[in-house]
Amino acid sequence: MYKLYTRPGSGGFVVEAALAMAGVPFEQIDVPKKETPDPAFLAISPLSQVPALTLPNGHSLTESAAICILLAERHPEAGLAPEAGSPGRADFLRWMAFMSSVLYPAVLRLYYAHRYTADGEGLRPVKQAAVAEMDRGFAILDQALAGRDWLAGETLSLADIYLVMLVAWHPEVERARNAWPNIERLWARLRGNELMRKLNATHEMWA
Repeated sequence: MYKLYTRPGSGGFVVEAALAMAGVPFEQIDVPKKETPDPAFLAISPLSQVPALTLPNGHSLTESAAICILLAERHPEAGLAPEAGSPGRADFLRWMAFMSSVLYPAVLRLYYAHRYTADGEGLRPVKQAAVAEMDRGFAILDQALAGRDWLAGETLSLADIYLVMLVAWHPEVERARNAWPNIERLWARLRGNELMRKLNATHEMWA
């Protein structure tokens, strides 16, 4: 059985969605934020970050994008990603890598600015630069969605859920909805999705 280490409002949102869509049993373990990390959890997630996933064979995996890609490969029947070899698969891998390397780090710099500067007075410029980087990344993704229903392939994939999770963390949500209408169109569709509504009741990603 899978074991998902997570907490409400975290990147575990998309992994929980993936496991639910795959229809596989999993044990959910909520990891509270602590000043001193739990040594047992550090053995699973060296940065003491969620989400982390322990596979049925006992191997543990961190990084939400990597977990999503692995689950899509392990459960192809669930349609978590476009099929291997399809044009949509290339888009899926591209955008998952883009979001995890550009947008997710910017989110972390915004909400954990103290980790990114040794100057105690320098938090504000770190946060300002983080929001600017988020805006740049979302603008690129909004353009990628122009004339398309989904970010990768012809049906919903984990890339769409990953994107919606990230944009929900934008510090100015109403501005985000107006600035990127294609992302908002996708987000509105997912806000009406039964599974997304169920997950949001726990994670409170959006109002």
